[in-house]
Amino acid sequence: MVGAAVRDEHGQIWTGLHLGAAVGRLQICAEAVALGGALVNGGGAIATAVAVRHPKAEEADQEIAVVSPCGGCREMFFDHVPDLKIIIPTPGGLIKVKVQSLLPHPYRRA
Repeated sequence: MVGAAVRDEHGQIWTGLHLGAAVGRLQICAEAVALGGALVNGGGAIATAVAVRHPKAEEADQEIAVVSPCGGCREMFFDHVPDLKIIIPTPGGLIKVKVQSLLPHPYRRA
């Protein structure tokens, strides 16, 4: 299970939760839910995003952890907020990076 939050330039925060579905292609990532909430509610320019993994009760590893966004979410963020900074985990701790650094060769229609 993944939750996400996006923060705009004014400090307003919107959250989202991964929406699973029996039909896989209908699943929606938490990042998309959070960004959609910000956009539909008139948020300012989105500045920062983070995703957090929450383990299911039956999982052995019960650590709640910041995770990097999936490839699809990286593309979505780049399409809508190309200057976004994303909080990601590294061996040295959490850092903020531009979405472009996680997506060096984004998809573009010719």
